[in-house]
Amino acid sequence: MAKSNVPETIKPLACKNCEKPMKEHYEFCPHCGQKTDEDLTLGVLFYNTISNYFSFDARFLKGFIPLMFKPGFLPNKFIEGKRLLYLHPGQMYLFISVIFFFVISFSTRELVLEADKINDKIVKSEVIKTEKDTLKPLDSVQIEKLMKPIKDNQKVLGLKDEDIKMADSILKTEKANSNNFRKSYDFDKNKVDSMIAAGAEKDVILRQMGMSEDPGFIERRFFERMLSLVKGQGAGSILQVFFDSIPIAMFFLLPLFAFILKIFYFNKGKYAYHLVFSFYFFSFLFSVFSILFAVNRFIYDIPDWIDWLIALSTYLYFLIALIQFYKQNWFLSWIKSGVISFVFLLFVIPTAGGIVLAFSFLTS
Repeated sequence: MAKSNVPETIKPLACKNCEKPMKEHYEFCPHCGQKTDEDLTLGVLFYNTISNYFSFDARFLKGFIPLMFKPGFLPNKFIEGKRLLYLHPGQMYLFISVIFFFVISFSTRELVLEADKINDKIVKSEVIKTEKDTLKPLDSVQIEKLMKPIKDNQKVLGLKDEDIKMADSILKTEKANSNNFRKSYDFDKNKVDSMIAAGAEKDVILRQMGMSEDPGFIERRFFERMLSLVKGQGAGSILQVFFDSIPIAMFFLLPLFAFILKIFYFNKGKYAYHLVFSFYFFSFLFSVFSILFAVNRFIYDIPDWIDWLIALSTYLYFLIALIQFYKQNWFLSWIKSGVISFVFLLFVIPTAGGIVLAFSFLTS
């Protein structure tokens, strides 16, 4: 068989990673950059792991100081095209948010346990009956005794016969109504407790609590959660699901924040520009509060007034960041920053919090 005229050094070779053709003498694939003749050894494995880690770590540290002390610097550099010099905004946000939620998890775990304890104490505690609770409905003799001094002093009090009849009628009507109401209220509570103790079926108990015969999903979940609370089992799980849902909610809040910025700076670039700004700003917020939580819990209990001062200083950071990134004068930026903060803090976050809380209550 005739030998090929193609020199051996330039024979086509397929990359093991991307499987695209390349010449044999290439040390690295021109398409994906992977080394062509690197065998997998322990040395190679640990070298790649360590080099990737320190590459990430170096870019993070290089961007962390500007993130904290130079508002608007990192988003400006990213928009300018310097996208490998510093950590990607989305990657930085994810990394810092993981640290933040890890730090606060120590406190949230305690809150969940405390919520379960409080729920259990409420269920097991004896109901202290007040004088109002122990009063029995008036019978006919008692009503007559109550009305006698009024009738005897009718002229002194300036009451007409119609007034006496009306008072007597009201007392007798109240007797019947209060008796029915008190009996119904006591029966519902005691009945549910006794049915739980007797091991009655869940649906029977739920219907006793007021659930309809053919409930929808939300109605059923609502009464199931109420039953869990009555048993002393629901408060902690609801709170835990609430805390677990916060990171998910943040993925919706951050794009909403960027959308609000787009509305106020509609002629200042694409929506992606505002999203970059939002990633870095939320990374800054998570960094500040991670440090505050960690110091307060593990190192030193910072006075409350200093905590509040640091928290309020994040608004000043936001204002400076807007001025530096959007290149508008300080007065207009101050007005916009105030309105954006007002809308986001008083409308967007409470709405999202309510949705998360409802979700936690219905799905825990």
